[in-house]
Amino acid sequence: MQLIGMFDSPYVRRVAVTLKHLELPFEHRNWSVGTDFERIRELSPLGRVPVLVTEDGAVLVDSAAILDALDDWVGPERALLPASGVARREALRLVSLATGAGEKARDVLYERMVRPAEKYHEPWVTRCREQMHGALGLIEASCRERGPDAWLVDDRLTQADISVACIATFLDDALG
Repeated sequence: MQLIGMFDSPYVRRVAVTLKHLELPFEHRNWSVGTDFERIRELSPLGRVPVLVTEDGAVLVDSAAILDALDDWVGPERALLPASGVARREALRLVSLATGAGEKARDVLYERMVRPAEKYHEPWVTRCREQMHGALGLIEASCRERGPDAWLVDDRLTQADISVACIATFLDDALG
């Protein structure tokens, strides 16, 4: 398998961590959406990463779709998303909050990095930050509730733990 995208993306990173944890071999292609955009678009018309190219040549895009496929390949005993019930819903809630916070942080970064200074819109940035902090507050409350030495869901590593850690690292690196 080939995983395409730079590890500075929390979405690429959460796929890579999952592949490593599940002991699924892969080759990492450190392609940037900035400098390798057209190459990425040959595989994914959206031009987004991560992209996973399987051994049989299938191309999967979007980290959520890739992670779902990985869970399917390893089966329910090794899957990192609980199969059903309260645990599944809680894991999905935490993953959604984390990825949503990451998207809002990305929006703040793009506003400053891509948009011309004269078009910078502070109310939009403020709104994105409020949304990001709201999601992070709920994640933090879940962490406090579970305790400092507990996994976020159940008594084992799940996709919630991986996604929250990858997004938190991205937020710390990107927004300091």
